[in-house]
Amino acid sequence: MVDVLPVLAEGLCVAGLVQQAVGSWLIARRDRNVVPNDVSAIGLPGISLLKPLYGTEPLLDIALESCFLLDYPKYQIVFGAEDPADPALSHVAALARRYPGVDVAVMCGARPVGRNRKVANLMAMLPGARHDLLVISDADIHVPRDYLTSIATAWRAAPDGMVTSYYTGLPAGDALPSVLGAMQINHQFLPGAAIARALGRQDCLGATMALSRATLEAIGGFPALLDHVADDNVLGRRVRARGQVVGLAGTIPATSVTESTFSALFRHELRWARTIRALVPGAYWGMLVQFPLFWALAGLVLAGFATWAWVFLALASGVRYIVARYLERRLGLAGGGAKAPLLAKTAPPWLFLLRDSLSAIIFGASFWSDNVEWRGQVLRADNGAAAPPA
Repeated sequence: MVDVLPVLAEGLCVAGLVQQAVGSWLIARRDRNVVPNDVSAIGLPGISLLKPLYGTEPLLDIALESCFLLDYPKYQIVFGAEDPADPALSHVAALARRYPGVDVAVMCGARPVGRNRKVANLMAMLPGARHDLLVISDADIHVPRDYLTSIATAWRAAPDGMVTSYYTGLPAGDALPSVLGAMQINHQFLPGAAIARALGRQDCLGATMALSRATLEAIGGFPALLDHVADDNVLGRRVRARGQVVGLAGTIPATSVTESTFSALFRHELRWARTIRALVPGAYWGMLVQFPLFWALAGLVLAGFATWAWVFLALASGVRYIVARYLERRLGLAGGGAKAPLLAKTAPPWLFLLRDSLSAIIFGASFWSDNVEWRGQVLRADNGAAAPPA
């Protein structure tokens, strides 16, 4: 039995590396076969881009400014904050002055009562939206210029459903927790999401949620999401329950990763892990293969630090690095060479070993409790199917 354990660990490592490679290839392939963007204004619907705000953070002004630079003929940005003194509103005011040609609405004041403050914010923002196609995107999302064109193109293929998009992680600085957080998104979440979609899953990812006002009303409106932590997942489930599809746009925005301390990063990723475990408890076990270098390290220990296990760890680290470098180059995230800034270079293999080990710890900790911390609240992760207990 003792001899079997290191082999089992190495097997999980190999499965993880295959998963990373296949998922990265799918992402890269999608990058080449991106949904053709219709650059013509003919037939493109007007869009209201909803951006809920909650305080300020590093890179917020850059993320918000990207929404003012979109190559889309007719769109409106609706910002919303519960607190009229929210510091994020000062960024919005400055950008509105800098780009007077952009249609902007700001909705402030008291919000409906509910567990999910972001959804409560969206409910209060909705009256300010002028167009029938709604695109919901968090404030920390950096969007490319063709963001709305890509979404509108995908949405026209299934106007009764909704559209989502993949996203990448952008470190807000060179602090190690921030870099590790971006690595989790780019090299664990992203390949896993691509494989899940290739296998037929149509998960709605919170970076982009686009649907018509009629579809939103048909699934019960924002109030139907108000008591759920994973509003994006619940929204996608409700759309699919109506027999409609959750399409995928070719655009890939980026989210800021602002955690500068390990404790903040741990809390953030633990919230993700417990939320996913509550939503899909069976599929959650598939995440065991998403930290392959941890299993290679475990195999080394279980094998009593045998020479072959050292060689396996070295080879696995090399493969992990090569796959990551391939994906980052295809997404334009790295490739600047040795003289490039830290954040424009693929992380060294030892950092992937640290990243995967941290993910393994978070995976184990996710079973300790169902509670998650989010924006100063302690909430209970729910399965998205019924109202959670108080």
